[in-house]
Amino acid sequence: MSSRSLLIAVAVVAMLATTGVADARQETGGDGVAPRATRPCRGAKAPARYHHVVWIWFENHGRDAVIGAKDAPYINAIAGACGLANRYAAITHPSLPNYIAATSGGTQGITDDDPPAANATRAVSIFEVARSWRSYQEALPRPCALKSSGRYAVRHDPAAYYLRIRSQLCARDVPLGTPAAGALASDLRRNRLPRFSFITPDLCNDMHDCSVATGDAWLRHWLPVLLASRAYRAGKTAIFITWDESEGGGGNRVATIAVAPSVRRGSASNVAFTHYSLLRTTESMLRLRLLGAAAHASSMRGPLHL
Repeated sequence: MSSRSLLIAVAVVAMLATTGVADARQETGGDGVAPRATRPCRGAKAPARYHHVVWIWFENHGRDAVIGAKDAPYINAIAGACGLANRYAAITHPSLPNYIAATSGGTQGITDDDPPAANATRAVSIFEVARSWRSYQEALPRPCALKSSGRYAVRHDPAAYYLRIRSQLCARDVPLGTPAAGALASDLRRNRLPRFSFITPDLCNDMHDCSVATGDAWLRHWLPVLLASRAYRAGKTAIFITWDESEGGGGNRVATIAVAPSVRRGSASNVAFTHYSLLRTTESMLRLRLLGAAAHASSMRGPLHL
C-alpha cells in the first residue's frame, strides 16, 4: 500500500469512528439525537427478499463533485465503508423527469420542473406496487401539499405527481421531522418503517441551494438514526443514497451509494447503472413487478452484494 493510500485509509477509519458508523456500541450520540450503530456494511448473507428499502435523494451534483471531495467527509466515509456505483448516470435534465423516471420506469413525457397541476401522471409507480410506502419530505408545510413552499420543492417529491395514489397522499406524503421527533423518527422508533421510503432533504440540505458540506452534515445527523433502528439491525433493510442529476458534463454521472448489512466493506462496481437500475434493484429486493425501463436495466444486487 502506498503512503498516500495508507493516509486515506486512516482518515476513513477516523471519520467512521467519530460519526458512529463503525462504533461497536449502540448508544445515543453526543448531541442526543444521532444514535450510533455497529458497522453498517459487513458482508452478511444477502436476504432473498428485503423488508424495507429506503432512498435518500440529493440534488444537482455530479459524481466528482462529491466522491473524493474534501467538503463531503461523511459521504465519502460511508462510500468507503459500504458500496459505491462508480458508473451510475441520471436519465436526463432537469430534476423532475429523473424523479419520475426512477419511480415509474419512464419520464412519462415530462420535460420540465412544473408542479403536479401541469405534470400529474396516471403512470403506475413503485409507490403503488409496493403498497406500503411513505414519502418523508423535509420542509413540507403540511401533508400532501401539491405546491412548492419555502424550502420544500414539490418537484423533488415524486409521489405528489401520481394520480393513482392521490387518495393515499395525505396519509403517506408527510413532513420528515427531525432525527429526534416527527414522522420518520416515530416510524423507526415504533418499528413501522414501510416497505418503500423516499426521503428528500429541503432545498438547502439537499445541496440544491446550499453547499456540499451542508448536505454532508445533514446526512451525518440522519443516517446514523436509520442505521441504529430495529428495522436496519434486523438485516433486511437497504438504504440507497443518490443524486438526481449532475449540472452538466461528465455524461450526467452521479454518485450512488448502497448501504446494507450484506454489502461488503469498500465494494465498488464499474458496471454502468442508471436510475432505472435503482428502480429494478429495489423492485427485485422487495419482490415487486418491474416497471417500464427497469425491466431492461442492469441490477445492482450482484455487483454490490445486495
